[in-house]
Amino acid sequence: MSKKFGKGKGHTVAIIVILIALIFYLIPIYWIIATSLKKWPDIFVMPPKFFFKPTLDNYIGLMTIRTTTTEGPKIVGASPYPRQLLNSTIIGFVSTALAVGLGTISAYAFSRFEVKGKNDMMFFILSTRMLPPVVVIIPLFLMYRALHLIDTHFGLILLYTTFNVSFATWLMKGFIDEIPKEYEEAALVDGYSRFQAFIKVVLPQAVTGIAATAVFCLITAWNEFAFALIMTTRNARTAPPSLASRMGTSGVEWGQIAAGTFIFLLPVAVFTFIMRKHLLRGVTFGAIKK
Repeated sequence: MSKKFGKGKGHTVAIIVILIALIFYLIPIYWIIATSLKKWPDIFVMPPKFFFKPTLDNYIGLMTIRTTTTEGPKIVGASPYPRQLLNSTIIGFVSTALAVGLGTISAYAFSRFEVKGKNDMMFFILSTRMLPPVVVIIPLFLMYRALHLIDTHFGLILLYTTFNVSFATWLMKGFIDEIPKEYEEAALVDGYSRFQAFIKVVLPQAVTGIAATAVFCLITAWNEFAFALIMTTRNARTAPPSLASRMGTSGVEWGQIAAGTFIFLLPVAVFTFIMRKHLLRGVTFGAIKK
């Protein structure tokens, strides 16, 4: 009886701890949403208002360009933010797909073949992630300017792919190492080529690793700020630099920044939610032994 009571008490404590952690992590999200729905005076009032009349003015102001006339504010066109959000979507997802694809192929080669200097090459690949962006931004800017890649989608996609492929290679190698080689050997005996064995045997079993790697690579590319700020001006400008420099006639437009931040969170949140089953399976991916 005491053992059952102890288990029940421990379960209750675990639930309480999880709820406290959940509340702690959700407070910033709530604050962003609440700020995006407040009027300008309500944002700065002290003490903060938890109950207020919501408004969509911040979202309208974020997405449109308005001018003041004798009849009041008038919408004259769309703001740059929708285009910048589209740029983030294109650059983020395309660079993620390329990084995961190249990383998976590289990881398979390092995992299955005896490559001379494998450990040194793996360390060199990882070393590309050791330098912070601010260290390499000047030489990269000069190189991009000479190649006419400044403010282009291809330039940012190439840059994000280069920085993410090392992470993808290391992460995917761990997943592929856990897939028994006997499966591929059986496929080769049945007449499959090495490439066919990779496509039909390895990839289906590495789906969990691919999903987890894609989520982390997308988050990195989606939130990247320094390269997007320096390497773009107008055509390929992504959302993060735009949100950081959001100014209005009365100063920093905190309501519009909060509205843009909430909209900016949604695509990654939806993508992660879609991949949630694969992410959970990836935690126990190495549980199957040979």
